[in-house]
Amino acid sequence: MQSLNLNLINEILKKYPQKKEYLINALHELQNSHPHKYIDDTIMDACCNHFKLTKSQVYGVVTYYTMFNTKPQGLNVIYVCNSPICSNMGSENIYDFLKQKLKINNDNISIDGKFSLQKVECLGRCGKAPSIMINRDIFTGMTIEKIEEIISKY
Repeated sequence: MQSLNLNLINEILKKYPQKKEYLINALHELQNSHPHKYIDDTIMDACCNHFKLTKSQVYGVVTYYTMFNTKPQGLNVIYVCNSPICSNMGSENIYDFLKQKLKINNDNISIDGKFSLQKVECLGRCGKAPSIMINRDIFTGMTIEKIEEIISKY
């Protein structure tokens, strides 16, 4: 699978000061720019060079945060909040429904490659649980009926 063009990676990194506190923002932009929405070795190596960090430091950040992916994703990435509040409000049922409806395989990607499905610890919308995020769009107070309507737009 192909990585982002190294020139594009470097163009994105030029936007960020060479300080480690900008790593997470840069990784988000790089992941969102990748056609398969993940952080591969080429991106990690470029971040190491730009931010003057070791590969283990960059890899540690990428693997610590659930919003970063180290494997290729579908065209649209769906994150289902799995916090205790969302879980109590039915996020597990929403996850199961999405998995069945979108025909998600063992790699968490739909058969047609249009969707990836992941559980994440918290989307920070506890007051309106349960919540999901599709790409960068957050949806709250989710029900199966709302999911049907939202998915049809993607």
